[in-house]
This record gives sequence, structure tokens and C-alpha cells, in this order.
Amino acid sequence: MSQDEIYEKLKEFLVELFEIPAEQVSLDAELADDLDLDSIDAVDLILKLQEFTGRKVSAEQFRTVRTVRDVIDQVHELLGQAA
Repeated sequence: MSQDEIYEKLKEFLVELFEIPAEQVSLDAELADDLDLDSIDAVDLILKLQEFTGRKVSAEQFRTVRTVRDVIDQVHELLGQAA
């Protein structure tokens, strides 16, 4: 799966789960500051990503995630397709 495909899916999740307007979701959008996600939201997002990838996602892997791009990079790496 390409990073573009992951981005589109992630955007869909953010709009669905957290009612974030799609136009606010960009690669450089910060999850906490720009998209208003808190730690509970992060857990919900991790669960959704686990469902999406079929792989276990640990909180450790997402500890350094700050932006949408960071999430995409982590998911891409998780899928074993890191560039």
C-alpha cells in the first residue's frame, strides 16, 4: 500500500471518527494542535489503524507521532513497506 493510499484512508478515519473537516487534514497538520486530538482520541485512532492494517500497533510506536505525516510513516513501516 502506498503512502498516498494510507493518507487517504487516514483522512477518512479522522473525518469519520472525530468529525474533522477534510480540508483541515494535511500532511503537516499536528494531531493535537491543529486537529484537536487528545490522548483518548489517539487510542481510538490506534485501534482503527489496527483494524485497518490487521497488525498490532503499540502505543510505543506512536509515542513520537505528532503530525499526520508521522502517522502515515508509522503505518507504512508497520506494513513492512518503509521506503
